[in-house]
Amino acid sequence: MSYLVPTDVVEKMVIAGAVKMNMTTRTTVIRAIMAGAILGLAAVFAITVAIKSGSAVAGAVLFPVGFIMLILFGYDLLTGVVVLGPLAVLAKRNCASVKKMWRLIGLVFIGNFIGAASVAVMMSFIWTFGFSIEPGVVASKIATIGESRTVGYAAYGAMGFATVFIKAMLCNWMVSLGVIGAMMSKDLMGKILAMWMPIMLFFYMGFEHSIVNMFLFPAGLIMGGEFSIIDYFVWNEIPVILGNVVGGLVFTGLPLYYAHRRSVEGKIVNSEFDEATAAAITR
Repeated sequence: MSYLVPTDVVEKMVIAGAVKMNMTTRTTVIRAIMAGAILGLAAVFAITVAIKSGSAVAGAVLFPVGFIMLILFGYDLLTGVVVLGPLAVLAKRNCASVKKMWRLIGLVFIGNFIGAASVAVMMSFIWTFGFSIEPGVVASKIATIGESRTVGYAAYGAMGFATVFIKAMLCNWMVSLGVIGAMMSKDLMGKILAMWMPIMLFFYMGFEHSIVNMFLFPAGLIMGGEFSIIDYFVWNEIPVILGNVVGGLVFTGLPLYYAHRRSVEGKIVNSEFDEATAAAITR
């Protein structure tokens, strides 16, 4: 078959989580930085296409290109490791632990932020010719996106917080399906299609993705958006990360694990992973 059955996919998810926990700090951070940078560039690409073509659908159709590239190159997003890591711990892999899981999550968060924010700085430089002219249409749009998704939520208080949380849950439901869909397929085109569909859906629906926002909000602040760093973290990044975690686990990771697990608990996985093994398992 050109795809894996769900029971085999669950085993692959658990192994992938264990492998990622045992990668070196350097490898983990580099993978995370590149993932954040690529996704940031994909976001500005999709927004630019949507504005210049006048079609939000066109932007949504093209945004998954960045996600597909980073997954095929084996880079890591926070939205993926918060699903795979806990499953490895839940399956009681002898090389997985809660401490290693939090280390992985922390390093990937830092790397994703560095990568996405770096692209935000570079694009801001490009849009303004080194901050010597006023931002154009695309940059101004990104600034307004930052305002609407921070102070816009804050205006509704607790209901605004709940709204962004739910949008983040739905987002990582789709994103994690894309990650696992890539694991399920054995051929390149199958992987691309499995990733394309759910990623296109979340982007068009305006759901909240923590790493995309790591690009949008720093860029919005640089471009003069009327919101603060505190607004960004309190009314967006923190509830979005929480929602991404809950959505990925509750809607994707845990249902698959409990519905299709065979004997993944307690299987011995060597704690010494070389780069070749890690790359082969997580493709």
